Amino acid sequence: MQNHPVRGILFLCLGVFVFSLQDAVIKQVSGAYPLTQVLTIRSLVAVPILLALVQMEVGWRALRSPDFGLLVGRAVLMFVAYMAYYLAFPALPLADAVALYFTVPLFVTALAGPLLGERAGWQVWLAVAVGFGGVLVMLQPGSGLFEPAALLSLVSAVMYACSMLMARRLGVAQAASVMAFYQNGVFLFSAAGLALALHLSGVVHAEHPSLRFLVRPWVQPDGWDFFLIASCGVVSAVGTMLLTSAYRVARAGVVTPFEYSGVLWAPLWGFLFFSEVPRMTTVAGALLIVGAGLVALRVARHD
Repeated sequence: MQNHPVRGILFLCLGVFVFSLQDAVIKQVSGAYPLTQVLTIRSLVAVPILLALVQMEVGWRALRSPDFGLLVGRAVLMFVAYMAYYLAFPALPLADAVALYFTVPLFVTALAGPLLGERAGWQVWLAVAVGFGGVLVMLQPGSGLFEPAALLSLVSAVMYACSMLMARRLGVAQAASVMAFYQNGVFLFSAAGLALALHLSGVVHAEHPSLRFLVRPWVQPDGWDFFLIASCGVVSAVGTMLLTSAYRVARAGVVTPFEYSGVLWAPLWGFLFFSEVPRMTTVAGALLIVGAGLVALRVARHD
């Protein structure tokens, strides 16, 4: 396996920043358009960009890969991860949704053993337990303030962690652009297929904002909204390449802590674009999650 830690860290920090912009855009349009429409437009825009990146990196013949099943399987995990992540946006402040998603490094640490053979000692598991204590602080179960959509962020974190560990395994033989192309293809066909299934079912309304974001009928976007949604295609192509490259060229335990660089952007975009001020429980829970994740990964690297 390749091991270029500085390059991997740079790729990951840039990818997290790029995707933070997409998060703000998708939250902005979540009140007017269905998620399946947003993902379909985004993926269509990304197709020619990713084809160009594949040609530049390894040539189009590389798309005929013997790892077809693994590439598609990883892409399906990513589709589930991003669907769950984005569906949380209409119901949660941006900082809350992203902070809960920061459990990704905890799941990466926990799963790196069984999936990659990277051993974790009792100190790591203690840190993981503390991190999930931070999750409970944020969720406040039983307080009457619990929002079920918060669980979507946790589902997203598990699926994303599994897919990134698969990227580490596939990175031995597969280029980042090829993995990104397969991921985008699965997003395109899955989003369009899900939209068709929902249309045929006749379900067009739901009470919960997350479900409304899923089942709302497609509508013709105005010029500005179409530009915003289409820009996500550029973001997803570039961001996916960067994040996939990060886990492909460096050890998961080295680059994963820098997923937390997103903690700088989510509250900023939430405040600037949506006038959201993070709650104290959000700040306290996020600090526990981030601190525990960093400790877990540090101990895991020295075991």
